[in-house]
Amino acid sequence: MKHTFLVLIFMTFCCKGLNAQFNANPILNIENKDKNLLNYGYFLGFNRYGFKFDYKEDRGNRGTDVQVLESTGFNVGLIGELRLNEFLDLRIEPGLYYNARTLGFPGFLATDEGRRDAFREVKSTYINFPLLLKVGTKRFGNFKPFLVAGPSASLNLGSNEQSLDDNSSGTFRLKKWTYNYEVGFGIDFYLEYFKFTPSIRGVFGINDELIPDNDPNSPWTSNIEAMRTRGLFVNFTFE
Repeated sequence: MKHTFLVLIFMTFCCKGLNAQFNANPILNIENKDKNLLNYGYFLGFNRYGFKFDYKEDRGNRGTDVQVLESTGFNVGLIGELRLNEFLDLRIEPGLYYNARTLGFPGFLATDEGRRDAFREVKSTYINFPLLLKVGTKRFGNFKPFLVAGPSASLNLGSNEQSLDDNSSGTFRLKKWTYNYEVGFGIDFYLEYFKFTPSIRGVFGINDELIPDNDPNSPWTSNIEAMRTRGLFVNFTFE
């Protein structure tokens, strides 16, 4: 349902304008938009978050790995852009990212109690602070492709880092701060009154986010060496 809604937004704002943008000599919309030193806007979108696990002991069996059931979350945020030259812009995109993941742990009995212990829902509300370098091509009529990359830091409001409870009490704990690098691409479409930009970006966590259980022999965390975020963002930007 969310995907359908976002596609409808995209079609509503773009299809009418795109019909004329690929003509041989299109009328240039908001021709001086990119010449401003500073640009501002906002974005809406959705995300898919997962985890990449490293293990202390490689047991050579996929059935012993932690399974991650991903879901689709939503994004909303603001944009500030500093023009460096015709092809380079420096961007900050502070935003709120919500998602929930379910982790399945191996080794539990197929009983009602075992099934409860085998699964942990990890709800995360991130405030993400990326600093991105946007590298664009020359403008072609009313559109311009670009690449974007840079570091980011995310504050996880649902981390449970300060909790004294752990998985033995049903509480899965993460560190509050996650450090990432982000890489993506998109296309700026210059419509009659504003610039509309769909983009897609991969997010790769750098630091280990897991807080191990208090018991060093915990069936949930004892074999996990590190756990790092992997994510995919699809954003629709309005400037």
